[in-house]
Amino acid sequence: MKRSLFISLLSTVILIVSCTKKETHFLKNENYRNQVLAQFEKRKTEAAKRSKALFSVLEKEELTLEQKEALEFLYAYMPLCDLADYDGEFFLQQVDAAFKARDYFAWGKTVPDDIFRHFVLVYRVNNEYLDTARSAFFEELKDRIKNLSMADAVLEVNHWCHEKVCYRGTDGRTSAPLALVRTSWGRCGEESTFTAAALRAVGIPARQCYTPRWVHTDDNHAWVEAWVDGKWHYIGACEPEPELDVAWFTGPAKRAMMVHTNVFGLYTGPEEKNLETPLYSKINLLGNYAETRPVKVQVVDENNQPVEGAKVEFMVYNYAEFYPISTNTTDKEGKTSIISGKGDLMIWASLKDQYGYTKSNVQDEMTVVKLDRKPGAEYEEQIVMNVPGEQPVKKLSPEAIAKNTVRLTYEDSVRTAYMNTFIQQEQAGQWAESEKLDKTDVWKYLNAAQGNWQEIKNFIANEKNNPQLFPFLATLSKKDLRDTPAEYLSNHLQTGKTLEIKDGTTKNQIVSYILSPRIESELIRPWRIFLQTQRSSEDRAEVRKNISYLIDYISRNVKINDDENYYNCRITPQGVYELGIADVRSRNIFFVAACRSLGIPARIEPATGKPQYSENGTWIDAAFEKESSATANLPKGKITLKNGAGNVIKPGYYSHYTLAYFKDGEFRTLDLEGNPVAANFPYTLDLDEGYYRLMIGSRANDGSVTVSTKHFELKGNTTQTLEIKMPQIENKLMVKGIVDMNSVVVLNDQSKASLKELSKGKGLMLCFVDPGKEPSKHILQDLPAVQEALETWGGGVLFVVPGDKFSKGFDASVFKNLPKQTQWIVDDALLKAAAGALQLDLGDNFPLTLYLSDNGGILFSSVGYRIGTGEEVLKIIRLEEGMK
Repeated sequence: MKRSLFISLLSTVILIVSCTKKETHFLKNENYRNQVLAQFEKRKTEAAKRSKALFSVLEKEELTLEQKEALEFLYAYMPLCDLADYDGEFFLQQVDAAFKARDYFAWGKTVPDDIFRHFVLVYRVNNEYLDTARSAFFEELKDRIKNLSMADAVLEVNHWCHEKVCYRGTDGRTSAPLALVRTSWGRCGEESTFTAAALRAVGIPARQCYTPRWVHTDDNHAWVEAWVDGKWHYIGACEPEPELDVAWFTGPAKRAMMVHTNVFGLYTGPEEKNLETPLYSKINLLGNYAETRPVKVQVVDENNQPVEGAKVEFMVYNYAEFYPISTNTTDKEGKTSIISGKGDLMIWASLKDQYGYTKSNVQDEMTVVKLDRKPGAEYEEQIVMNVPGEQPVKKLSPEAIAKNTVRLTYEDSVRTAYMNTFIQQEQAGQWAESEKLDKTDVWKYLNAAQGNWQEIKNFIANEKNNPQLFPFLATLSKKDLRDTPAEYLSNHLQTGKTLEIKDGTTKNQIVSYILSPRIESELIRPWRIFLQTQRSSEDRAEVRKNISYLIDYISRNVKINDDENYYNCRITPQGVYELGIADVRSRNIFFVAACRSLGIPARIEPATGKPQYSENGTWIDAAFEKESSATANLPKGKITLKNGAGNVIKPGYYSHYTLAYFKDGEFRTLDLEGNPVAANFPYTLDLDEGYYRLMIGSRANDGSVTVSTKHFELKGNTTQTLEIKMPQIENKLMVKGIVDMNSVVVLNDQSKASLKELSKGKGLMLCFVDPGKEPSKHILQDLPAVQEALETWGGGVLFVVPGDKFSKGFDASVFKNLPKQTQWIVDDALLKAAAGALQLDLGDNFPLTLYLSDNGGILFSSVGYRIGTGEEVLKIIRLEEGMK
């Protein structure tokens, strides 16, 4: 009896202790926790229209204090797109997956709370669309890396990433990580998002680093930093190296003017902040890579008095425009500053319609910008923008490189084996015949779909009797084909069978501007039926009669907040409707989607980004509340652009020149990339009257740029003719275009090498030839005369035979006395890239001979029959060497 009583009392004590045991806080600092809670309460109020979908998960009885506080942290700071398009269960899964990885790996116990909070827990890396990659990646990687050191685990995860994904250029929409795996390739922004997600999935803190624009060449780049044993290290995403802090971009990063990353939430880390908002910070990481300098700016008015609250943009020249790498606001003394690199910056300051600008040189201690300009003044000017010089980089041992190459080759084979499971042309043709479909059309879309081919095949099979099937598919981007489910596409196309089309709609508008779900750069979702069912038949009829009814409705019911959708990931139309808050671009997409769901042709105007609807074949701007009516439906003028006399190359839009219009204190570049109208000179644009700037740049071999600008007014019902004349470069070589030196080619021995490796740090002579034709044989006969000189120089010599010019009987050994470093390959992608860089329609006019600097700048080009090409290339090499 006594023993039973003792056991009963002991059980009671244990129960009481266990019930009163204090749970562990996820946010351990009380002051920080209170700040997060206050911000969370604000977001709860803001997202009240989606309260149940988002916040009911917090009411679960089994939720621990850690889970609850982690969720509150995420809700407090997440961008609008996540509040609008995902639910609480999804975010709880992200929290649980992060905690699971922390508890599974030994390094989970060594990661400080703040580093874990910002760089492991957070489910989003940048502007990607979200999925369940974190759990999937953990399961695939956990046993592979569990017994490794943290540093070796980072390297091994990157090898795994390379097995899954390699580099290939694509559009600006960032695919979700699992969609990228399905495709098996993507641009650097997608590779780095994917790699950072994989590292976070296994509890390793990771962040995407980004140089918004290079200065020594066009383009930009993104990579990954991983936190290892107390320090951040960089890696090339999906580009594994034998060691940390080694990558092909090490040299370019030493010439960068800015490297930064966005940090989710209230961040108290040691890095300098370029920007701090209530929801996130943008931190400056340039000091990890390059020599830096403080760039101090003061803004004054026309009376030289300090201007408080002026917007200051620190700009670099890239893609034929001045692009901001950081944006600040002046203090009471009119001052602001950033840490940047040792090159020139254009400092642009504005307040309302007043603005001013000046160049900041490396030597400047303080750059003063006077707000003494107003739109309307017509003038021309020329500016030279200098860039940081080249710096030495660490080199790996030949043994380490060779060992790593073996692994990379194996990983390529793993990825290739997966890609070989995609449908082949013969299979596609057989299926097309069985379905009585055009083989060419079917193969075009199934091939473009890559790993998503089965979904697109199902969609084609389901819609094969719809006469609008292939015109509909033609409106989609290639990325849409790679990551859109068949169900979503059918949601849009099938509504066309019963959709009432607005009177006055032309036949050509129906597929592209009503049925198509492709609006801007958003992910395709099945929004159409949802939007149709939210309005009564009477409302839908009223909108078709008077579009202002819809514009007024959106103005009243969708609050604009650009600041809180800070990753610039578009909110879906359904998300905009449900949340009732959006950034301007997502609001505009919502307007177009709503119109299309009602049978009204609508679009985002490609050059200006304005939302438009069609009335009897005429496009009309949709002017929303709070937007000045002075900027909507302005009178149109014409600008005709023609190639300048004496240009040695054909200028390309975004490569050599751009056209920008003035709005809100700054010039905004018209987006004419890929626009067929701008493909050939002369061409004419119909544009709103206003104040414009033409910018033309010639890049020199050291990366510096000579920039010419012309500022002018365009009046309605007038025509201006502009000549695109490349500015002359003083005492330097002009860069005619850029070829990506990280492009990888397969050599004759089946080994792989990048153009950068073939250049050996010096340069690359690149010859595209048709070896059976006389003009190509001339270059092969020219080179023996300069063989010794090219061998002494020691750079690369690469001959490329396009696939359609190659025959099995071809034997490169018959061409004697070529430089010993000469390599031969068969390749089509490189020819396309080179011709594109030169804005060249080569046709069958071989050979095409280029000389590339070590950075990929095209310093020499020659097309077709020409004698003495070898000597001309050698002269350029000598000039380049003399300028170093």
